[in-house]
Amino acid sequence: MGPLHGIGVLVTRPELQAASLCRLLQAQGADTLQLPAIDIKPLPDARERIGALDAFDIFLFTSANAVRYGVPLLGRRHGSTVAAIGPATARALGEQGCAATLQPQGGYTSEALLAHPRFEHLAGQQILLIKGADGRQVLEQELARRGARVTALAVYERVPANPSPQDLAATLAQFAAGRLQVITATSLDIGRRLLEIVPDELRTHFEKALWLVPGERVAAGLRQRGMHGPMLTAASAEDHDLVAALLRWRSDA
Repeated sequence: MGPLHGIGVLVTRPELQAASLCRLLQAQGADTLQLPAIDIKPLPDARERIGALDAFDIFLFTSANAVRYGVPLLGRRHGSTVAAIGPATARALGEQGCAATLQPQGGYTSEALLAHPRFEHLAGQQILLIKGADGRQVLEQELARRGARVTALAVYERVPANPSPQDLAATLAQFAAGRLQVITATSLDIGRRLLEIVPDELRTHFEKALWLVPGERVAAGLRQRGMHGPMLTAASAEDHDLVAALLRWRSDA
């Protein structure tokens, strides 16, 4: 019986990304239920939207999904500088046989990556930023301000999930029975989409649940959308940081 026995967690990541978090939670004794808030879809004709790849000095991947859909388009860039926004992205690159030569020295955000010495002086550098559509603009704007020529290549988009009536009913039943107490929102986009796709009956339960989020920015965004219950902030959206935060919360309860 693990330390999270008796705790039920609603995992709202896209289906392909939820499995590893569910396994870690279950290993600590938690029960999990998946209700993806978004789906990830590749964008067509991405490769045709950029020119010669040899012109770029740095290939910068902003997420594991950017790796999943970007590396097959670009191929292995032997001798190129390949940057990852964090360890999950670096691991995804390694799984594709493409080692990350740059990643943040601390933290898992755009700001942390920008603090790396390699990004201090970028005049004349050409950077291919491989990302999702409609992501944050902080990285692109700051790299350009530092003198780089930045080409943004969106290789996937996040679209609202379309859960079945059966999945929504099952989730409502679990909340009503007291078997779910925690909701994960590993990005503000996921939290926002989740609130858009659920019926009012579920939203009522969401307002009372404990939200597990990767930082105050996501927590503040959820509060702006009417979620005024307790917020538990993890050090990052990495699986182990999310589980660690929940374990600390349980030990303090």
